[in-house]
Formats: sequence, C-alpha cells, structure tokens
Amino acid sequence: MSLGSSLSRGTCLTQLLLLVLVFASWTSSFVTSRSPKYIEVCISLLLCLEDRTMPKKAKPAGSGKEEGPVPCKQVKVEAAGGPSALNFDSPSSLFESLISPIKTETFFKEFWEQKPLLIQRDDPALATYYRSLFKLTDLKSLCSRGMYYGRDVNVCRCVNGKKKVLNKDGKAHFLQLRKDFDQKRATIQFHQPQRFKDELWRIQEKLECYFGSLVGSNVYITPAGSQGLPPHYDDVEVFILQLEGEKHWRLYHPTVPLAREYSVEAEERIGRPVHEFMLKPGDLLYFPRGTIHQADTPAGLAHSTHVTISTYQNNSWGDFLLDTISGLVFDTAKEDVELRAGIPRQLLLQVESTTVATRRLSGFLRMLADRLEGTKELLSSDMKKDFIMHRLPPYSAGDGAELSTPGGKLPRLDSVVRLQFKDYIVLTVLPDQDQSDEAQEKMVYIYHSLKNRRETHMMGNEEETESHGLRFPLSHLDALKQIWNSSTISVKDLKLTTDEERESLVLSLWTECLIQVV
Repeated sequence: MSLGSSLSRGTCLTQLLLLVLVFASWTSSFVTSRSPKYIEVCISLLLCLEDRTMPKKAKPAGSGKEEGPVPCKQVKVEAAGGPSALNFDSPSSLFESLISPIKTETFFKEFWEQKPLLIQRDDPALATYYRSLFKLTDLKSLCSRGMYYGRDVNVCRCVNGKKKVLNKDGKAHFLQLRKDFDQKRATIQFHQPQRFKDELWRIQEKLECYFGSLVGSNVYITPAGSQGLPPHYDDVEVFILQLEGEKHWRLYHPTVPLAREYSVEAEERIGRPVHEFMLKPGDLLYFPRGTIHQADTPAGLAHSTHVTISTYQNNSWGDFLLDTISGLVFDTAKEDVELRAGIPRQLLLQVESTTVATRRLSGFLRMLADRLEGTKELLSSDMKKDFIMHRLPPYSAGDGAELSTPGGKLPRLDSVVRLQFKDYIVLTVLPDQDQSDEAQEKMVYIYHSLKNRRETHMMGNEEETESHGLRFPLSHLDALKQIWNSSTISVKDLKLTTDEERESLVLSLWTECLIQVV
C-alpha cells in the first residue's frame, strides 16, 4: 500500500499525535504492511482523544488644486442607496467589487500592465469601510504588541527630492511615532498590516487566490504639508486604497516599462506629470509596475492614510521561463547524449563567448523549444512551491483549528469525496527531494497553505518557513488529477491498481484537510 508522506512538522498536540499514530510506521518509499483499517482505528482514537483534551514620494504641492495635466482615466461613482462593501463570495467576485464599476474584462484588456486607472467614488458607506481597514489611532494598540523600527515601521520624509529615514533603534513606541509625526512632519510607513488587521488579511488572501501570486501591503500615514517618499517606481502592480483624509498624487511616464526593480528618479529627469489628482476616502488608484509616482498631503488638510496593495513581483514570463527550463534541460539531458557531452576546454576562461559555443547553444535551445511544444507537464522547480509556502493562510474568523484538524467522515472505498481549499493548493511533479543521487525518481508533490503563519507573511523569514503537504509516487498522478478536475468522485473510480491504494490515497488527503466526504 502507498500513502503520501507528510511534509509538515505540525505544532499542536493533535497534529503530533496524528503523525505518531498514523505515519510513524511508513517509510520514505511509501511502502508499508499496514492496512487502511489500521489507519482508521488510529484516527478514530485520535479524534476521541481530541474531544477529551481540546477546549471547545519632491516638491510641495501647494494648494493641491488639480491644475496642469489632465487626470488619468477615471470613473465617478455616485453614492448607492444602501451600504456598499466588498464581495467575498469568491476571489473573482472580490476583485470585481474592488474595481467596481469597471468590469474585470475591461480592466485586463485596457489597464493591466498598460496604464493607470483612477476610480473616484462618492460613497459614504464605502468610505467608512475603507477607514476601518487602518487608522492612525490603530498604531497605539499595534505598538503595544511589540513593533520594531525597520522590520514593522519606517519613519521617513522626502527632503529635497531624497528620502530621509528617521528611524530609532529597537521597539517603536506610539508616543515617539506621534512626536515625529506631529513635530517632524514625518510619514509613518507600516509594513504588511495584514499580519495584524483581520480585514486586510481577508482581502489579501482572496487576492492571492485570484492572481495566483503573493499580495503584500504597506500603510502610509502622512501629516498635512508633507511628503514621505521621493519620485520613484516599483517592481509590482499597485492598487492604492485611500483610507483617511486626502492625498495629492502625480504620475509620470515610465522610464522602464514593467520594471523589475525599485528605483528613485530625479525630478529633472521625469519631466511634468501626465496625471495629477486628489484621492479621497473610498477612492481607488491602480498603476502598473514601472509607473513613476509621488504623493503628498497638502497643507491645511487633515492627515492622509492610504494602503498600497501590491502583487506580481517576479511573476513574469521571463521568471516562468527560468523556472521551467531547468527541469526541461534536466529531462532532455537524460535522453540526449549531445547535452551530456562536455563543453570545450577552457571555455569558462574565455573573455568572450566563442562562435562555436554560441552556435551550439542556439541549436540546443531550438531543440528544447521543439521538445517543449509536445510537453504536457511543465515542471515548475521553484515558483509554485515558493508561492504556496509564503502566501497567507485562508481567512478564518475563529482560531483556524478547522484548518489543522480533519473533520467529517473518514473516507472509505465506497465514499464519494471532493477536493476542498482548491485555491490554496498546488500540485506539481518534481524529482524526489529525499534522494541525492543523480538517478532521482520523479514524485508528485502537493503543497498547501492551510497551516502557513499569517504573522510572517511577506516578512522574508526564510528560516521560519516550512512546506506543508504530501508526496506520492508518480503512479498516483492520474488519480490525483481526477480528484482535482472533478466536482466529486467515487473513491473506487480512482485510477490506481488496487483498492488498498485508492483508500490510502484519500485517507492521506483527508488527514491534511484537503478532501471531505460528501
């Protein structure tokens, strides 16, 4: 019998007991003499035990009047009759409500990666909702939880076209932040607030499902008559939500379209803004990566708070090509002796590439392109795993226990099952990562984000990141695709050799909360 081995270490008592009782006797090669009935008894004991033990960016903007350049494409929205809020029924419905009244088809055809979009709304209900996402006064309670300069908070101001950082050392205290805000007219930048603000968590994890890419955020709180950052461009697609007060924005033509890195631009180089406008609570602004921008809070107004929601960093065709080509080369070299032949002597010592080497590499690339045309499985060596390991866990209004402990009926051979949390799982084929020799056997890996840590999201804590999921022999791939591609499926219809394999497969998925019996 074959059973998927867990990639997660687990932390709570329930997970530990589950691993001990169910998986302890399985080897890394998935071979065991235990029966599905044995697994069922172990899990039943575990669930009984759980019931007994677990408790139920330059120059001042002056007056801020919109003069000079015409605003970018904008939509005026009048107040609706009833309260307006985002629609969380699905990832697509959330995004549609976020950019309403623009349709998603229109957005991706006319604006995405092409040009800015400004949506100015006159909707008190939506403005109230936006204000609830983050306020200046939220900093007091957040600081009491242990926020640190540099990691969680930056204090900065744009002076003569340059960013001046005013950070202190160690913990950030609200009184000091407020002093710098009031007296030094400094902008407070709060990193990744979705770690602490539930509604931003709820929004961003749905957007990660929608884009299939990491979604980060930063909050910027700027006092009147001040600017936090100089003109610059970013390497991410940007959505600005204005939360408190008003902010004056200027956008410029990109010098590097769809930029792959952050860069500050000098005022004299960027020319006059092509778009200029004010954002008010409830308004939304989108612009593509590479768009040069700066923003300030005009004098005489209340402070401004906005949240920048960003995505699609290192998520280009170039990145995907780099990610998949290594697996393609590895597989092709197994079959083609030319790729296994050694390069010319001292080639690595040459200052310039030789004509022979360039011609040879060009030929190999054409051969790989031909092979790629007939390939059904694109091996993603890093991008899939990196995304799922670092993304947010699903939003949960409770303590999230339902995502770490399997529930419902145990799957049996006569059960009908369905995949759950599909938006939070990736399935990929990789060389066996438990083998170090050259003859690595391919395995099917299933990674999921159900047990990811929200508090480390987008913080770069590589040492605290672990992968959660299962691994199976390549012979299980067709059966797994059946589960992935069907709304429901009978266990006995899975494309595996024996009933024992079918039952052990669904039990493995059930223990990771990836399927349920219907």
